[in-house]
Amino acid sequence: MKRWAATGGFMLLAFGSANAQLGPPPSGRCALNVSFDRITSIQLPSGQRNSYLGGNVVARCPSQNLVLKSDSLEAYGDEGRFFFVGHVDYAEPRLNLKSDYLTYFQREERLLAYLNVDARLPSGSQLLGSHLEFWRAIPNVRQQHATSISRPTISVVEKDSAGKPQPPVTVTGNSIWLEGDSIVASSGEVVVVRPELTATGDSLFLDGGSGLLRLMRSPRVLGSKGRKFTLVGETIDVLSKQRKLERVLSKAKAEATSEDLDLKSDSIDLRIGSDVLQRAIAWGSSRARAVSSSQSILADSIDVVMPGQRLKEMHAVRGAVAEGAPDTTRFRTADKDRLTGDTIVAHFDTAASVIKDSTSKPKIQRLISTSHATSIQHLPARDTLVRIPAIVYVKGQLITVTFDSGAVKRVRVQDDSLASGLYLEPETDSARTRRNGAAPAPAAGSSAAPAAVPGVNPGAATGNPPATTPSGAPPTAPAPAPVPAPRPVPSGSVPGPTTAPPKRP
Repeated sequence: MKRWAATGGFMLLAFGSANAQLGPPPSGRCALNVSFDRITSIQLPSGQRNSYLGGNVVARCPSQNLVLKSDSLEAYGDEGRFFFVGHVDYAEPRLNLKSDYLTYFQREERLLAYLNVDARLPSGSQLLGSHLEFWRAIPNVRQQHATSISRPTISVVEKDSAGKPQPPVTVTGNSIWLEGDSIVASSGEVVVVRPELTATGDSLFLDGGSGLLRLMRSPRVLGSKGRKFTLVGETIDVLSKQRKLERVLSKAKAEATSEDLDLKSDSIDLRIGSDVLQRAIAWGSSRARAVSSSQSILADSIDVVMPGQRLKEMHAVRGAVAEGAPDTTRFRTADKDRLTGDTIVAHFDTAASVIKDSTSKPKIQRLISTSHATSIQHLPARDTLVRIPAIVYVKGQLITVTFDSGAVKRVRVQDDSLASGLYLEPETDSARTRRNGAAPAPAAGSSAAPAAVPGVNPGAATGNPPATTPSGAPPTAPAPAPVPAPRPVPSGSVPGPTTAPPKRP
């Protein structure tokens, strides 16, 4: 065994939070003490030497507690370059690095490892790849930083406040940049895997110190715990605090999809608790839209409360519009029941759905519209043979719509003054026949409705008296049977489709 001394410096790879735990990295060049089995040396015109060492090469730097092993070593004096070949094993208190080849550029303070690169920190964090280039920190010149290409993978293991290691977070990309001890950037088909979610995108920026992970260019986040959800947008921020995921924020063309709800807007903020989705907030100039199994809501902003990732409440603020499909078992229509107001609050029957089936979707239980509220509802016509719905329109300061098994059960209107409404009944075939002369004219003194507009009974909507000739006689064409005019709807309730309409007099 022979020994050889050379002046060389070595840097180390660090990422995550290990820097704060292990102290500053070694700096300055160290005098390498190298042991080997054989050596060949060539004198250069400059006076430097090129040396070729083989057989159980072991290089040590006692001042920095550094040991480097390989099958052979090539040292180039004029270049200040040391080339370790075969089964390279670099070890010191902050890092263990293995690769097939490793080159140290002494003058540049740069380390290059390639082929089967395996870099590990004492915390358990690990980098795997085929190429790693690292620049050592130089005071007043640069911070330490590294570059890895050919699609490497970083697994970062961090510890909680009690010092217990947490499940690793892995980042894979075509290229990865490391700056300092906690900043990671990646580009090209990036994939991030956390215990709570899996995220993809074209670019990534991670700041371990602040807990920010930003995905850019077609990012997508998939929740992997509990009831799964998907979030997309142009930029997505994943925010953590004390190594626990707290928020996922999507900006520009955001869309969140879960088993209970689809949410679209300019920005969507998902709040995470106990590793599952607890709340979703959507806002933006393009307005926010939420669609559940039975209702769709549009407003300037929407706040969805979903404890344990089960839909419970939905608050729509400013210019809110809620729409739902009417019960069309007795009529046909493409129109929707509509509720509007400055604010709409939707309540869902979460408890019942959990008891019945943990995978079922919560059904709408109640809608409450406040401030300049209006409601349009489609009901079965009085004539059971008519397949066109009657229409009920009401307005007031507060409208409450109650549902039963997803169908409207009751509409309650409240107002400080007098609530108002309108009931429109479709025209029946018998009414049209009488108007055309098949039925006799009404007797003198009887009350008759005016001629009907096709499809709508105006007498049911207005209550106006019948038209007459100058002599006071009834018009030549007989009018339909009289229908009493509706009175203003007092503060109270308007029956839903389950309540039978009043009979004709």
